[in-house]
Amino acid sequence: MQPVWSKVAGACALVFCLGGTAVAGDGVVRIGVLNDQSGVFADSTGNGSTIAARMAAEDFGGKAAGMPIEIIAADHQNRPDIGAGIARRWFDLDHVDAIADLGNSAVALAVAEIARDKNKAVLISAGGTTALTGKSCSPNTVQWTYDTWSQSNAIGTALVKKGLKKWFFLTADYTFGYNLRDETSKVVLANGGQVVGSVAHPLNSSDFSSYLLQAQASKADVIALANGGNDTANSIKQAQEFRITKGNQVLVGLSMMITDIKALGLAAAQGLYVTETFYWDRTPESRAWSERWAKRNNGRYPTMMQAGVYGAVLHYLKAVQAVGSVDDGAKVVAEMKKLPTDDPLFGKGYILPNGRKIHDAYVFQIKSPEESKSDWDYYKLVSTVPGKEAFLTLEQSGCKLTK
Repeated sequence: MQPVWSKVAGACALVFCLGGTAVAGDGVVRIGVLNDQSGVFADSTGNGSTIAARMAAEDFGGKAAGMPIEIIAADHQNRPDIGAGIARRWFDLDHVDAIADLGNSAVALAVAEIARDKNKAVLISAGGTTALTGKSCSPNTVQWTYDTWSQSNAIGTALVKKGLKKWFFLTADYTFGYNLRDETSKVVLANGGQVVGSVAHPLNSSDFSSYLLQAQASKADVIALANGGNDTANSIKQAQEFRITKGNQVLVGLSMMITDIKALGLAAAQGLYVTETFYWDRTPESRAWSERWAKRNNGRYPTMMQAGVYGAVLHYLKAVQAVGSVDDGAKVVAEMKKLPTDDPLFGKGYILPNGRKIHDAYVFQIKSPEESKSDWDYYKLVSTVPGKEAFLTLEQSGCKLTK
């Protein structure tokens, strides 16, 4: 079997070069986008994240600290062993300086540990576990876009306060799913709600019928989907087939992306509540960038994870420019924490000492077909959660680096 990294190393079709060639060597800022390029999260990360990284390199001017910027990409297939193997080869043989995106929390944790050992930088956009900036925090890691606590906090608080107190969880059977379930459960309980049940399902499932029937039988007010990508979309489609929402049970997608809404269609998704840190049509700046991105991606519009890759890579390049080198990954990440963050997608923000990027989060409700004015016009803003409230504080994170 051909090693997965051989698909990208030295292959011009998958390497983006600005002022240089894709060969191992010093004097180049080389960033690898490592994510799911072909599986359940390909729509929400995948090639769209690679496009976002390329745009960041272009917008920065093609060079940082006088060195050309190169973007390469590979598919970790949602397997920590494959992701770790690619990371080691990139760091040891291909002179990759930073790895970006890293959807799938188990892969992100594995790669973050390798990057710490090799003193490289990790720019996590799609990995959501709070462990990345908590018990497994690293001086080489920045977690940019969201985490399981930010996803659960706003929406859990809002719905329990509306009287939807009994929750049942449909949970993806891997680190991210369990983190999302556990963090949301804490929020529900803290606000006076209760958890009446939970069931786990394998990643990339096709049949959710038995899990949904358990949830329906629980008489829960809320059936919370602690999964992502196509798993979330398929859960909702099959819940519609069982007419679950007709029985006064509310479905909540705890990690829904705009690509999930596209796959479902507004007729099936209307009325759902989601939490995101980015929406393409929220501001004139985000709209202009997203329209540029869409022209490169067959008219599709970006998820918050893909937007996060742009923001993280752009800020990393600013830090490289300030430091004047990429040789010391921890030093570049430390500079990222010193510099205030500011980009057209997330606005102004900052990075905590544990690597947690702070910016506002938003609660949106999915529009009905009648409310939508055009394709990809899916969200209406319900509330804004300030950055200081959207994420765990440094003290709450449990990161030992800061003690």
